[in-house]
Amino acid sequence: MTIDRRAAHSAALAIIAAPLLWAAPSLAQGASQSATGQGAAAQGATAGYHAAMEKMNRETAGEAPSGNADRDFASMMAKHHQAAIDMARVELEHGRDPEMRKMAEEVIQKQQQEISHLRTWLSRQPAR
Repeated sequence: MTIDRRAAHSAALAIIAAPLLWAAPSLAQGASQSATGQGAAAQGATAGYHAAMEKMNRETAGEAPSGNADRDFASMMAKHHQAAIDMARVELEHGRDPEMRKMAEEVIQKQQQEISHLRTWLSRQPAR
């Protein structure tokens, strides 16, 4: 079976862009909340969440798919998990709810384990 690199790249970009669709309403909501005086902490958290997503998007946008679905999955998921860790760290910096803070701590631990597993797997695979 021949893999269409353009189709694979388009599919990968669609996966990456999906969180941006989620973020668009949050941007509008964040703007209205700041106008009503929600405070600097909420604005700092929102900026931190968006920075984490933008970093992931920058890192994956320049990466050409290898044509190997398994390798591309592992590579992109490692970046996706790192974005989750970055967002969890923002929660720990700005969040106050004990349940969400606990979840953020668990996300960091679990996603670090996943990244380690993905990188180990990638290190055993041929480059292409």
